[in-house]
Amino acid sequence: MSDPSSPSGERFPEPVSHAPTISGPRDLARLALGALGVVYGDIGTSPLYAIKECFAAGHGVEATVANVLGILSLVFWSLTLVITVKYVGYVLRADNHGDGGILALLALVSEQRQYPKKGESGRRRQMTLVVLGLIGFALLLGEGMITPAISVLGALEGLDVATPVFRPFIVPIAVVILVALFLLQKRGTAGIGALFGPAMAVWFVSLAALGLPSILAEPRVLAALDPRHAVAFFLANGVHGFLILGAVVLCVTGGEALYADLGHFGRKPIRVAWLSVVFPALLVNYFGQGALLLRRQGEAVANPFFELAPPAILYPLVVLATLAAIIASQALISGAYSLAQQAMQLGYLPRLTIVHTSGEASGQIYVPEINRLLAVACVLLVLAFQSSSNLAAAYGISVMGTMMCTTVLLGRVMRRRWGWTAAPAVAIVVAFLAIEIPFFAANLPKIAHGGWFPIAMGSVIFAVATTWKLGRRLVQDKILAGALPLETFVADVEKRKPLRVPGTAVVLSSMLEITPPVLLHHFKHNRVLHERVVILTAITEGIPEVPPSQRVELTDLGQGFFKVVAHYGFMQTPNVPEILRALTPHGLDIRPSAASFVLGRETILASGRSGMARWRKHLFIYFSRNARPANAFFGLPPNRVVELGAQIEL
Repeated sequence: MSDPSSPSGERFPEPVSHAPTISGPRDLARLALGALGVVYGDIGTSPLYAIKECFAAGHGVEATVANVLGILSLVFWSLTLVITVKYVGYVLRADNHGDGGILALLALVSEQRQYPKKGESGRRRQMTLVVLGLIGFALLLGEGMITPAISVLGALEGLDVATPVFRPFIVPIAVVILVALFLLQKRGTAGIGALFGPAMAVWFVSLAALGLPSILAEPRVLAALDPRHAVAFFLANGVHGFLILGAVVLCVTGGEALYADLGHFGRKPIRVAWLSVVFPALLVNYFGQGALLLRRQGEAVANPFFELAPPAILYPLVVLATLAAIIASQALISGAYSLAQQAMQLGYLPRLTIVHTSGEASGQIYVPEINRLLAVACVLLVLAFQSSSNLAAAYGISVMGTMMCTTVLLGRVMRRRWGWTAAPAVAIVVAFLAIEIPFFAANLPKIAHGGWFPIAMGSVIFAVATTWKLGRRLVQDKILAGALPLETFVADVEKRKPLRVPGTAVVLSSMLEITPPVLLHHFKHNRVLHERVVILTAITEGIPEVPPSQRVELTDLGQGFFKVVAHYGFMQTPNVPEILRALTPHGLDIRPSAASFVLGRETILASGRSGMARWRKHLFIYFSRNARPANAFFGLPPNRVVELGAQIEL
């Protein structure tokens, strides 16, 4: 059976599109409402802390009329250019058969049929794209660790506005909420997911309701729509004006989540939800906070979001904000599970435990290993940073790093997939990078104050992904070096006519066209073969899903040998009993409960001369030993599995 890192074959089945079918306005409204709860949870909770951070004491920017209008202008144009133009206008078009996300985009630009012949320069370009995709993936997982912590803390800090009595309890309450959230993950989100959309709809209505009276009381804040206020802000504040971009970036967090959830809702509902609800509500709230600052010039405004609210509704608002933060956290947690599954199927992570929590929605999964990692990271972040202001310093680098990687990959899609000429594609990429690079640079001074965290976590994840991919390739090279062509082995069996025993042996193999080493070892030591030998290989294609009708290929090799190739997408998990049942219409009837499953177990040694760095060898060996066992991953009956070991030196 193919390890999820196995290279794809040349045949590409027709994919299943993840884009939902929209038959009328009712379906569009339903999907747009669902998008409010899943797609926009992250960006929808940014008003809790974005404006507050822009005017935090450490930035050296006072809440004067010019500065308030300048920062609001930056917020408006950032949301317009980064989210509306880039993500809603362009990135959502770069779907991988209906699916989105940084790894779906990487798979899209890496499909073999797009690169039939590669020279040395082509291979270098391809490697650069892969590296950028993995960097974006690593930083996005780091963002998934920060989002729950900063969102929950930002919501609970409203208690401090109500009364300082609650201040010592904010961190403990946040820890309790996060622990409970992660403990509930194994139950799935199908039951409570239906509440996400309506709850976030109430949240966005509340954002607008809080901001509108403030704008009406101070309408001159609308002058910030003029971009000249942003330019004047930079000219007046110099270095401080540039560094404030490190806080303004908080208003565009969630752009990658918007793209990653494309497959769940489709392009049109996401666009409708953004343009009709989310974008207007965010702008009204941000401008309302700015109007509050203008009205209170000279006064201390510690938390402009919660100070927009009348005292009578402050506690209900904290509860609603906390619920919105939990929903935003859930969206990022679920996204991390999907990212991990995609990375595993594309060969960048070892086998993980994939639990499907819904019998109806294949995308609803739970990955215990990732859940534990996120839970520990989020709790430690809350305990270490103590406030959303401190965590904000860690946020911008991961957000902008991922966005820049997406921009470069998008440029490749424009050229390779959309057929654009070089000039417009380069112009679009340069325009987006001209916005994102200053944002990223403005966050660099924050490395010492928390920005190190996403860099450190991203580096670890990147090292694991590249080491696993390289290690699996080296292992396969070792296997291929001593491989025997499958046709040669079958011909030898026909010539020697060894003893054949009743029954069926299913031999799981990672590569096509060669005799599985485990089959050779089995025959060498036992001198017998089953009367039917099925050599089964699963291939992960560069598409989200392969339909069941195109799942399996069966080839009769003669002498009781059959070759089965099963095709899966990177959003699917191979299942051997399911594959065997799919062979019945092809004339091969195999009962999983009666077959013998022959697996090879490789013991990796670091004593070889592969050229792999020693630390990478030990890292690869550690994950090889601790990866989920193949029999459990592929759904094999435990009492029907035979394992034979082999040692491989790297």
